[in-house]
Amino acid sequence: MKEKRYLGMEKKLARQYFILIVPGFLIFTVGLIIPLFLSFRYSLTDWDGMSANMKFIGLKNYIDLFHDKEFIESWWFTVKFTIGNTIIQNICALLFAVALDSGIKAQKFYRAAFFIPCLISAVIVGFVWLKMYSNVLPAINQWLGTNFNFMLFGNAKTVLGGLLIANNWQWIGYWMLIYLAGLQSVPAELYEAARVDGAGPVKRFFHVTIPMLAPAITICVVGITTGSLKVYDLLISSTKGGPGRASTSIIYQTYTTAINGRQYGYGSAMTVTLVLMLLLVALIQVKGLKNKEVQA
Repeated sequence: MKEKRYLGMEKKLARQYFILIVPGFLIFTVGLIIPLFLSFRYSLTDWDGMSANMKFIGLKNYIDLFHDKEFIESWWFTVKFTIGNTIIQNICALLFAVALDSGIKAQKFYRAAFFIPCLISAVIVGFVWLKMYSNVLPAINQWLGTNFNFMLFGNAKTVLGGLLIANNWQWIGYWMLIYLAGLQSVPAELYEAARVDGAGPVKRFFHVTIPMLAPAITICVVGITTGSLKVYDLLISSTKGGPGRASTSIIYQTYTTAINGRQYGYGSAMTVTLVLMLLLVALIQVKGLKNKEVQA
């Protein structure tokens, strides 16, 4: 009797879990899986995104991508932006987290001040920094009587640096909180033991803090990398891919090709390459960093 009652409870719980899972699964399928398969299908055609007719052309779009100078340039900018973001945001976020975890005064104020920018839309951030570079900073420059060039978005050589400043200003606080949460879960006994063994602050940081933060490092590195590869909204409101094509990311290039250029099939091929790259980078990073976590 008890066994039947136990089995009945298990079935009831299974039905409840299934009911809870179904809405998320449907949204995930309709919003991501189906569009992904449709993109792959369209990438094998010459569809312009408007007409009812589409001709199957096989892998021609993918072959053409390797000879497309604009496509290669957009990937090159995206890679540089991603590398810069991943390095700067991880180092700065970790250092700020360590500073805030050291017991300084007004910790709550600094946490809020660092975190607030990530609550702002990236489109708004782009407008803010466009105004900063074109009006605010030049006005300060003139007031101080200095001659610094703050028009970073107007020069192909400096636009990447200007975008990195804007993007890091927005997101460093977010990743800082993840590192801070990881730091607060490190047992104080480990630091005490390291002090007893004669380890100074630098040795404690590299031999205690960094190994214990391995899971947080995995989350931050993968999150920053994949997010940077998808940069688009920041560019829309700040540089619009310019000057020239100096800040055209792969998603911006895909949009202009598929929508403005009415080459939906070709743009879909670009989308598929981006998805494959995101999966490849995420798998490599997770596998490599997880191995480091085990060793730590």
